[in-house]
Amino acid sequence: MKLKQISVFLENKKGRLAEVTSLIAAEKINIRALSLADTTDFGVLRLIVNDPDKCFDVLKKNNFVAQQTDVIAVEVLDKPGGLQKILDAFDDTDVNIEYMYAFVEKKSDNAIVIFRIDQPDRAIKVLEKNKITVLSSEIISKL
Repeated sequence: MKLKQISVFLENKKGRLAEVTSLIAAEKINIRALSLADTTDFGVLRLIVNDPDKCFDVLKKNNFVAQQTDVIAVEVLDKPGGLQKILDAFDDTDVNIEYMYAFVEKKSDNAIVIFRIDQPDRAIKVLEKNKITVLSSEIISKL
């Protein structure tokens, strides 16, 4: 139940983010979640989209430096302590979180957290053992 995330490396200059989103929109690719982190010289745009292979191809054809990464989408109760159950399960089993970002899904009362984990298959087993819902790419693409 891993998802493909697209990471795009962008020069830290005006208009680069708009170039990416314009290309994606023109191809009818829907962004489900995103995260943008920056440094002095460049930014890393991380995207969860409804068609990651098409998105990746479009970006590469337009000379963007991009890569695909496996991530996990986890349903989280949108209330105080909802995230803690997941973090405790990972901590108890020594699962390392490289980074994460979240969004609220408008069709339910839950949030969704995207995790980049160094051992995603092991992390999925830990989540399932703890009765934590891991979302498939099909579910995410239909949100």
